[in-house]
Amino acid sequence: MHSPHDPYVRVRGAREHNLKGVDVDIPRDVLAVFTGVSGSGKSSLAFGTIYAEAQRRYFESVAPYARRLIHQVGAPKVGEISGLPPAVSLQQRRSAPTSRSSVGTITNLSNSLRMLFSRAGDYPPGAERLDSDAFSPNTAVGACPECHGLGRVHRTTEESLVPDPSLSIRDGAIAAWPGAWQGKNLRDILDALGHDVDRPWRELPAGEREWILFTDEQPVVTVHPVRDADRIQRPYQGTYMSARRYVMKTFSDSRSPALRAKAETFLTSAPCPVCGGRRLRPEALAVTFAGRTIAQLAGLPLTELAGLLGGGPASETARVLTEDLTARIAPVVELGLGYLSLDRATPTLSAGELQRLRLATQLRSGLFGVVYVLDEPSAGLHPADTEALLTVLARLKAAGNSVFVVEHHLDVVRGADWLVDVGPGAGEHGGRVLHSGPVAELAGVPESATARHLFAAGPAPARRFRSAVGWLKVGPVTRHNLRAVTAEFPLGVLTAVTGVSGSGKSTLIGEITEELDGVGRLVSVDQRPIGRTPRSNLATYTGLFDVVRKVFAATDRARERGYGAGRFSFNVTGGRCETCQGEGFVSVELLFLPSTYAPCPDCGGARYNPDTLEVPYRGRNIAQVLELTVESAAEFFADIPAVARSLRTLLDVGLGYLRLGQPATELSGGEAQRIKLASELQRGRRGHTLYLLDEPTTGLHPADVEVLMRQLHGLVDAGHTVVVVEHDMAVVAGADWVIDLGPGGGDRGGRIVAAGPPAEVARAEGSVTGPYLSRSLPS
Repeated sequence: MHSPHDPYVRVRGAREHNLKGVDVDIPRDVLAVFTGVSGSGKSSLAFGTIYAEAQRRYFESVAPYARRLIHQVGAPKVGEISGLPPAVSLQQRRSAPTSRSSVGTITNLSNSLRMLFSRAGDYPPGAERLDSDAFSPNTAVGACPECHGLGRVHRTTEESLVPDPSLSIRDGAIAAWPGAWQGKNLRDILDALGHDVDRPWRELPAGEREWILFTDEQPVVTVHPVRDADRIQRPYQGTYMSARRYVMKTFSDSRSPALRAKAETFLTSAPCPVCGGRRLRPEALAVTFAGRTIAQLAGLPLTELAGLLGGGPASETARVLTEDLTARIAPVVELGLGYLSLDRATPTLSAGELQRLRLATQLRSGLFGVVYVLDEPSAGLHPADTEALLTVLARLKAAGNSVFVVEHHLDVVRGADWLVDVGPGAGEHGGRVLHSGPVAELAGVPESATARHLFAAGPAPARRFRSAVGWLKVGPVTRHNLRAVTAEFPLGVLTAVTGVSGSGKSTLIGEITEELDGVGRLVSVDQRPIGRTPRSNLATYTGLFDVVRKVFAATDRARERGYGAGRFSFNVTGGRCETCQGEGFVSVELLFLPSTYAPCPDCGGARYNPDTLEVPYRGRNIAQVLELTVESAAEFFADIPAVARSLRTLLDVGLGYLRLGQPATELSGGEAQRIKLASELQRGRRGHTLYLLDEPTTGLHPADVEVLMRQLHGLVDAGHTVVVVEHDMAVVAGADWVIDLGPGGGDRGGRIVAAGPPAEVARAEGSVTGPYLSRSLPS
């Protein structure tokens, strides 16, 4: 039995996911980094075991009601963990994108700014003081009544609803209306109301056109449908709905993303005419601080806002509030995010930016004695910003906390006090702790992939650079912080776009479209999830599951029972388990907490009903096939070309450790991106293709980066063009051409600082990237 003051977190018998009964001791009050190739089990140890157990213990102390539910959710598979303090997790999950969530709301800086305006703002003569809620566009008392605090209004125009006025209503002039029966119904109602549905739209009187498109009336009329020869159609009561009403109702109420997206194409978005896009009521916008409204201050980059707050009114209240706000802004700026403004919407932030904002908020929380478990905090960070990150992690540790970090960035690994290396390989080839101790001692572990890269001797060897076969001109681009920027991308080579966070990289490559001369086919591979529920997985996304289902349907037992391929789908009624409707999980609602998933009590996670599971193929049922890793499945289906081809491309991008049925909810952004890339690679390439990848090495161990880069170089050698936004200097050094943006982020960026081969950019004056790149180049 260890004493309560044991200086170590001691894990015994961890078996979560692929961990093989791991025993490990990690000292408290240090910066401990967990490393290993993708899928080795490091996240299973840090998050799935240590953090999950800390969370479970916290929940157990809450209430018997919560305890019952947590028991249902399941404890991590571990013998015991001792010496474990409370834990705070900062994972790279994306917040649900909402137009009301912003930098200010995530960091709580908006609350402080509103308090400043409420207590210390300059009010017009005779105006009464407003509560801080009156300065929020997310409250009823603060939001502009016209746009409900969104700053923009969505409107319909005749041009957007009727793109071709030469058509008649019967021929579909009102493009915004639905198709099929509902659209015919609305046309029949107009006919019954006495409107000429066969005249060209432009020939109808203006007043009539206005009423048809924009009326809020909903008259009910008896419709006598035109009889088809083969069926009887009786008269019915039809209710009219104008085109605008239909579009607005679909846009605001529909649960179908496809219908909402279609409705949005008929809307024009413009700044709200009442508040001018500032989202607040006039009373709040009449109050100023340092001569500016709250909307103006919220639109400033944080570095500028902090400077301006120092020169405000000198009252004691103002001084206390501005000092607090400036102190809260400081860690955000320190983490390289000073270019962001408080009103910047959350959906426009990268996963790395979001995590650093949460980290900055934690720095001000004043907690001590806890374990912070972080998931790749360096993701999306330029090497210059990584140095600031290490300083912040050291401050969390100095405040009396333990900092456990899952990380691939070698500079962060070198800065650790303690290193836990998991491996040696991925999936079933991993799950063992190869080393737990000081960083330098990892050099003596020959089977560690991390050691090979961490202690590599010197930069990469020199290689032959390819020449462009043509040029793609992009711009001039004026968007976000780019001001009339024109860039030239070489075709037929690998180009890396570099620059600090917020310099304008993603904005620039976002302007590359199929319409540009020289693009041909464009494939954009981003890190968005391949699905948002456990129903979507690797096998369904890549299409290989369609072939697997046909293979099962062709077995003797399936034919005897009359089972078709649909029987082996967990998405339709028939073969699936109806308790969980084929998800394998049931959603458990927790009061005051996010809902979570627990294995289905009937099928135990198998997804299928017992009859379906009785059909074997080579000794395995369909659920057991979904449990196979890509690597095992490649052997199992080696003689079925359509399946083998899909699996081979997944192996080529380093995903051999993933299970075929692994839910999309368990995949990282980097894994989702590589699955999309594999799906593209298996398609067979027709003609020249331009591949656009945004930080493809995020979440990848250096050993996996090598595998991925082999694929990308293979695409270029086959005559295609690859453009990557990248922070990994080893990747940039291996590119044929580099476009460096900057020099800073936000207003201090948005320019092309240098463009050329890596060696040329490394020497460029004023490039923040240059010095870091030169270290990775052959000497």
